[in-house]
Amino acid sequence: MGRDETPGGDPRSRELPAEVPSVPAGPGDGAAPAQDEPQDARHQGERRDEQPDGKAPLSGRQRLAQGLWPPRVTRPQLIVALLLFVLGLGLAIQVRSNNDSSALRGARQEDLVRILDELDDRTQRLEGEKQRLEDQRTGLENSSDQAEEARKQTVEKERQLGILAGTVAAQGPGITLTIDDKKGSVEADMLLDAIQELRAAGAEAIQINDVRVVANTYLSDTDSGGVRVDGRKVGKPYRFKVIGKPQDLEPALNIPGGVVQTLEKEQATVTVARAEKIVVDALRAAKRPDYARSSSQ
Repeated sequence: MGRDETPGGDPRSRELPAEVPSVPAGPGDGAAPAQDEPQDARHQGERRDEQPDGKAPLSGRQRLAQGLWPPRVTRPQLIVALLLFVLGLGLAIQVRSNNDSSALRGARQEDLVRILDELDDRTQRLEGEKQRLEDQRTGLENSSDQAEEARKQTVEKERQLGILAGTVAAQGPGITLTIDDKKGSVEADMLLDAIQELRAAGAEAIQINDVRVVANTYLSDTDSGGVRVDGRKVGKPYRFKVIGKPQDLEPALNIPGGVVQTLEKEQATVTVARAEKIVVDALRAAKRPDYARSSSQ
């Protein structure tokens, strides 16, 4: 009978199990020593960095380059890039046009002074017209015979409107502008620029060859290289007869980048001459409007 079976034996006493001899792990065992685990993790990381074709692992810079090139562009990114390109192109064109349109940038000092004088003359001319109208109103209010005064002013206004409408002849100081276009390079828009510049300088009556220029005058090019004014072909050279203040009309045509320089760039010969008396005798027929009626009662 053993010690544990003795009724009065020590209950804490136990029989130890038999010792089991340790067997060294072979290469095929599933378990691996604990100290080998960090080395296996490093090997796994290296295997992840290796390329499928078995080449050497990539560095961080190489992986970054592979992620950036070739670029993977989505459709929204392409649209945004296109819009930015169009916006930049528009800004560049506008800046260039602003630089090119500044014809006064390289003007001489005397030219700038002449332009300022012309602007002052235009201001004075408008102030004079305002004063004249105020004097007419004052005359009507203070005249003892208001009916007679109104009749005189009506006749004078009719004469002025007839000159502007081209229904009556006119004479007075002004200039003659001759444009000799031997190369055939002068177009209708260039002559229109000359008309607008003359009107802005205070021209009161204009005639091109034998055609009277009025408010609704239009110009167009012909197939043979000429110019039509109100549907009538005018021959070369183009002769402008202009009534107005010569001291304002001539400088307006000769400003830097103005009418004369533009025409000379087209190899046209331009001549401007002042005269104490210019006769504008080309007339236009007065037409009654079909629909427009006076709104005054």
